[in-house]
Amino acid sequence: MTEPTSTPAPAPVPVPVDVKHQASPWPLRDKVRRAGWMFVQALLFRPSFHNWYGWRRFLLRAMGAKIGRGVRIRPTVRIEIPWNLEIGDESVVGDHVILYSLGKIRLGRKVTVSQYAHLCAGTHDHTDPTFPLLTPPVNIEDGAWVATDAFVGPGVTVGAWAVVGGRATVTKDVPPGQIWAGNPARFIKLREMRAE
Repeated sequence: MTEPTSTPAPAPVPVPVDVKHQASPWPLRDKVRRAGWMFVQALLFRPSFHNWYGWRRFLLRAMGAKIGRGVRIRPTVRIEIPWNLEIGDESVVGDHVILYSLGKIRLGRKVTVSQYAHLCAGTHDHTDPTFPLLTPPVNIEDGAWVATDAFVGPGVTVGAWAVVGGRATVTKDVPPGQIWAGNPARFIKLREMRAE
């Protein structure tokens, strides 16, 4: 009887102990704006009544976001940097969604982002010992649906009328009209649309 062979674990890459993380990439002006948004979000956005969509659109536009007509954003949505956010007409962003807009996040027209979904436009270069910030954009095209608790990572485009299933983890582009689900997300089938 032969004993099973095991593959030895790779040796860790030596990193100098004196390497520091990258200094903040944000200029003072952006730091002040972000602090202002923290107060607006906590004192005016979050406590607003659930159906005060116009009020929340007004606040976001005042902070530099590009918000289309008829957009419905729930009061529990967390937005990191509103001036990096663009949302097209008649799109809906559900309760407790995280729009981590360190980079640009763009939602097209008639997009639905369901509760607890996380769109993440920020990461770090793990190959650089200083761990610099990277901000690849997230783009959700017209008519797409990001379902409950799904994660869409930096640099990802979800194509028009595509669906990202509940709790899916998407780290690469989803082509238009396809349904993807799972962790990691994979193609399930084409989205079939009924005529109105």
